Amino acid sequence: MIRMINLAAEYQLLKDELDPAIQQVLEKGNYIQGEEVKIFEQQLASYLQVKHVISCANGTDALQIALMALGITSGDEVIIPAFAYISVIEVICLLGAKPVLVDVNLDTFQIDENEIKLAITSKTKAIIPVHLFGQCGNLEAVLSIAKAHQIFVIEDNAQALGAKYQHQFLGTLGDIGCTSFFPTKNLACFGDGGALFTNDDLLAEKIRAIANHGQKEKYNHVMLGLNSRLDTLQASVLSVKLCHLNQNLIKRREIAAQYLNALKNIKDITLPESDANCVASWNQFTLKIKNKRDALRQYLKENGIETMVYYPKVLNQQMAYTNFDNSCKNSIVLSLEVLSLPVHQLLKEDEILIIIKHIKTFFKS
Repeated sequence: MIRMINLAAEYQLLKDELDPAIQQVLEKGNYIQGEEVKIFEQQLASYLQVKHVISCANGTDALQIALMALGITSGDEVIIPAFAYISVIEVICLLGAKPVLVDVNLDTFQIDENEIKLAITSKTKAIIPVHLFGQCGNLEAVLSIAKAHQIFVIEDNAQALGAKYQHQFLGTLGDIGCTSFFPTKNLACFGDGGALFTNDDLLAEKIRAIANHGQKEKYNHVMLGLNSRLDTLQASVLSVKLCHLNQNLIKRREIAAQYLNALKNIKDITLPESDANCVASWNQFTLKIKNKRDALRQYLKENGIETMVYYPKVLNQQMAYTNFDNSCKNSIVLSLEVLSLPVHQLLKEDEILIIIKHIKTFFKS
């Protein structure tokens, strides 16, 4: 089986580096807020060329902490894409704010800046562009709109760590960037983990306090907070993997380029597009296939190739969120047509060729 990701193989590849790092934490016995956490935060801040990285327990918490740090509360409106993972709407609702769903661009899968303009009201406090599949849309336009209306921008960078827009790392252009270290991400730990990025000193201080029960010093709780910390073992794993991130991204980009070239002449497939200013990280390589998506997926499965559908429903088609209006036609189309192929860095050349061969065979038949 050619899998979407092979975590066991990745561990074996890095075993000689990972095992000593993990063993060092075990021998120290400092599992919460050990020095490895601070070291990793500094390493990632240096990599991203951002002033502050504050780690937390997971990517969903990162989004909620960002909203809390910016003072988003009951009655406030937050603009989000209708086509995204559930956490972006979940955290807004948990804070009593109102998610305002807008449509995405059919070609890039990213939030449509023209739809953002139409959705802004006097209650709009933030926009969350989700950098889906490791790509981004017209961020220059999004940031310009936000500035003109004095609205915060929180970048959901969970799928795009290492991607760039106009030579700057995604996640560092808005007020706050959020990411996830879930095992399927480009930079992943052995469980849950997340982080926030900002260049604002005061915001960083507030974020760090919120993530630690709202305290700036032990037993002095100055604001409402969460218990959301990256544990030391995961930080040690992430420090090792960060050293390999650029190499992994190069491999993903090579695989994506191979797919783009090999599948470009199949009329039933629409290939993914990136904004001209974006250097994608290709957390997923996602095709659009009209009418035949499910048939192709079944055919590939029968031939030992795993694929995924990200995402089969628009956000307000989920039972918990059906009360939020959404006439986002592009998002609905995408939910019916998208199919993601394996694109991880351990994919072998012969496996890539097998995937391409079977896709071509399917459409020839």
